[in-house]
Amino acid sequence: MDVNSIKKDFPMFDKHPELSYLDTTATSLKPRVVIDKMNEYYFNYGVNIHRGVYKLSYDATEAYENARKVVAKFINAEEKEIVFLKNTTEALNHACLMYSKFLSSGDEIITTELEHHSSLLPWQNVSKEKNLNLSFIPLNKDGRITVESFKNTITDKSRVVVITYISNVMGYISPLEEIIKIAHDHNMIVIVDAAQAVGHEIVDVKKLDCDFLAFSGHKMMGPMGIGVLFGKQKLLKKMDPVFYGGDMNEDVGKYYVEVKDIPYRFEAGTPMIAEVIGLSEAIKYIQSIGYKYIKNYEDEIKDYLFKSLSKIDGISVYNPGSDIPLVTFNINGVHPHDAATLFDERGICIRAGYHCAQLVSKWLGCNGSLRASFYIYNTKDDVDRFVETIKDSVEFFSQFNEV
Repeated sequence: MDVNSIKKDFPMFDKHPELSYLDTTATSLKPRVVIDKMNEYYFNYGVNIHRGVYKLSYDATEAYENARKVVAKFINAEEKEIVFLKNTTEALNHACLMYSKFLSSGDEIITTELEHHSSLLPWQNVSKEKNLNLSFIPLNKDGRITVESFKNTITDKSRVVVITYISNVMGYISPLEEIIKIAHDHNMIVIVDAAQAVGHEIVDVKKLDCDFLAFSGHKMMGPMGIGVLFGKQKLLKKMDPVFYGGDMNEDVGKYYVEVKDIPYRFEAGTPMIAEVIGLSEAIKYIQSIGYKYIKNYEDEIKDYLFKSLSKIDGISVYNPGSDIPLVTFNINGVHPHDAATLFDERGICIRAGYHCAQLVSKWLGCNGSLRASFYIYNTKDDVDRFVETIKDSVEFFSQFNEV
């Protein structure tokens, strides 16, 4: 399998053959098999699940629950440990709201300045309500999380660690296995944001031994509107639902409700059935390519990218040591939103702004940044177009800086 055959799987390139899509970190493109699988549900048995006693409902339920099996196996979890929600944001909010009930005034939450707002803001809010303390692991000079810095952050009040698997701005992989082991030695639970990880490498929750982990379908070539919350069974069984309504209860009286077993108690109302089925198909598509191929190809693109960037003057690259093919940079003296328009004029999609992680920009000392992220459907030609546009942008904006 090579990149040209992979690109043929994505209808976006049929419509836009000259497109250089360099914003996979925000959302990935969707292969045809995922789109077709979702359409198959709507065409053939687009009805609700669990409730109906007729065959179409049985077929829909079977497809939905088979998808749960695929997702569980994908991250090496048990089926009961997989909760389907709308996205990573909702999953991380659920983990926060459910577990924070076990915390008391003065307890400490450890997190980092690399966190996406979906990880940070729920705990900011809960900390104010419950008088909890937020503590941040100091980043090293390159902006990385280190085990040593984590050790130095722990106190006798530390209860929860909220941490990213791969930073969506810097592209750094966190040393999770060591951090989680140390956290558990200190009786802390660990919540992992794996939204950026699932598309790039194998995520094994048993090997990590994390307590909660969240990710989205749309960042791994699956549909938008579907997220996954993994939680260890022993923890989920202790948790109360965040939402109440249809299909999450066993028995309801005037003044009481008996909720279902996990994971169904957390999936109130009509779920995202087509999206769950589409996520399952995205997993199968990734597995058909193989993470070994993905890793090798990404390393090749990454090395070519950063070698090319190193030859350009007039830019600031903030993450030359990125672990994935993602570069965050600025054209010196130019606001990122202004610079991004030139890329768009040439059919190059990159991201400009804070990337839903403002603490990173503040740590870097910049007012937002440009971000380009490459994936298995990108080529070295995409890198060359990107690099040439940077050079032209530097030259174009230099005339205004001289005035």
